[in-house]
Amino acid sequence: MMILLTTRIAKHDVNLTSSMIAKFAIRLGCANTPRKYRHTGSASKLSSVKERLAHVPDLKKFLSATSVQNVPGIVEDIVPPYMQEQLHHGKKVYFETYGCQMNVNDAEYAWAILQNKGYAKTDDLHQADVILLVTCSIREKAEEKIWSRLEYLKQLKECSAVYGYPKVGILGCMAERLKHKILDKQRAVDVIAGPDAYRDLPRLLQECSESSSSTINVMLSTDETYADIMPVRFDKKSKKAFVSIMRGCNNMCSYCIVPFTRGQERSRPASSILDEVRMLSEQGVKQVTLLGQNVNSYRDTSESQYTSSSPNLSKGFKTIYKSRYGGMRFADLLDKVSHIDPEMRIRFTSPHPKDFPDEVLQAIKGRSNICKQIHMPAQSGSSDVLERMRRGYTRESYMELADKIRDVIPNACLSTDMISGFCGETEHDHRDTITLMEHVKYEMAFMFAYSMRQKTHAYHRMKDDVPNDIKRRRLNEIISTFTNCLTNVLPKNIGQTQLVLVDGLDRKSSSHVSGRNDGNLKVKFPVRDIPVYKCHQSTERTPKPGDYVMVKIVNSLVSSLVAEPMCIISLSEFHNQFATS
Repeated sequence: MMILLTTRIAKHDVNLTSSMIAKFAIRLGCANTPRKYRHTGSASKLSSVKERLAHVPDLKKFLSATSVQNVPGIVEDIVPPYMQEQLHHGKKVYFETYGCQMNVNDAEYAWAILQNKGYAKTDDLHQADVILLVTCSIREKAEEKIWSRLEYLKQLKECSAVYGYPKVGILGCMAERLKHKILDKQRAVDVIAGPDAYRDLPRLLQECSESSSSTINVMLSTDETYADIMPVRFDKKSKKAFVSIMRGCNNMCSYCIVPFTRGQERSRPASSILDEVRMLSEQGVKQVTLLGQNVNSYRDTSESQYTSSSPNLSKGFKTIYKSRYGGMRFADLLDKVSHIDPEMRIRFTSPHPKDFPDEVLQAIKGRSNICKQIHMPAQSGSSDVLERMRRGYTRESYMELADKIRDVIPNACLSTDMISGFCGETEHDHRDTITLMEHVKYEMAFMFAYSMRQKTHAYHRMKDDVPNDIKRRRLNEIISTFTNCLTNVLPKNIGQTQLVLVDGLDRKSSSHVSGRNDGNLKVKFPVRDIPVYKCHQSTERTPKPGDYVMVKIVNSLVSSLVAEPMCIISLSEFHNQFATS
């Protein structure tokens, strides 16, 4: 034991006297041991040795009782250089975020990690020591933006006499998917970090600074949720925030790159989520959006009291992966989050239609602060195309679910994603999509032409056989169908009293305030002083971001509503006094 101890400490170039080594040996219970106990030739002697060793401290007690800095003559810090914490006081980092809300949230996690290491944030690209692009790989157009931006940053780095040499990093989905192409094509990139490697950012930046060579970590994790890291919001003035509750996806839809860029599903512990929502409530945040690639398949197995819960799917829906049992499900999490602050709106995205069992619909219906806007990505209205997409449902089962949601939650606003021109799509398939949209009558829709992504099932097994001009024509028809439906859907709001969470001045008119109603539709109304509901004094003021304002809808535009403001009111007061089911 003494030899091992001496060797270990010697690795740190610490010179110990024999008396110091003796002190450590006493702590270990090795010193002053009678010679007779050092020989185990008989059972009695062996018994005596065991008896004496029973009083020797174990390793845990030794570590807690012994600290090297308390030994005279030993330097206080003997941590190897590669384990020492590197702080970067004064270095400025600049973020650019592309793609979905998940990327915005990822950027906030990355910033929290770098801030903890002494970095400062800047909004001026030309003042940055580090430029980080949080990227998206879902569609080809999103990647084209990144390539164009990298060309500019390459030129920026070449202007070294003016700007110095900022380090450029690619984070997120594109980093994982195109790591080799990025290094080969763009010599301007110094750091490549995948969605599960943000903890490693400080080391990657340190190494590329010291070696002047690119560093990379795109390893996907089976358990990384960043549960112990509190993201630092970029816009602290905003009264809205995103909260990540799970990462990755198991659905393996044939067109989708997400399982390959973000890995398999893993859910963040509920206790961590609830702590973050409480913190946001204390900061005055009025709306939280729960995030996940398949947010409503959430399953926290750390909650032992939910070990028997079953993965109830929507009627008529199935998965290509084996259903798993146990753990807290999304409906329970949604209910717990909604109880933290009755004045905080709760939204969630992006869900999968298969994970809307009755419990989830009842939770949305039963809590006034859970918004009644439900995203249901259909992707196509054709059962044949849906089968090739591996979506796990038919046209009929999807429409049945949409009708059920309208029945259970009469004031629900439905939104969707639609893809035109998927592999093998015929004109008949396209017409099925048109008629499905006419049946459901969505309030919002995100519509795209199909672009094949490498690594996906479609890339390996199918042919991208719909010509681009036909894709564009079908996409335009889908957009036109959605717009025509809106002309019938939005006017139904006229005359209604609604609650709007104010964002700020309208971008198109400084004489109007804009915000979102419960269904996430944009509502704008004139800027003026209005009463504060149930105020003890006769008080009027102009609504500000974060205020709930009761309005009366007076008109509808192409994709928004126009209203007259009535009063500033709390969410609970509005639902108790004025809301109609």
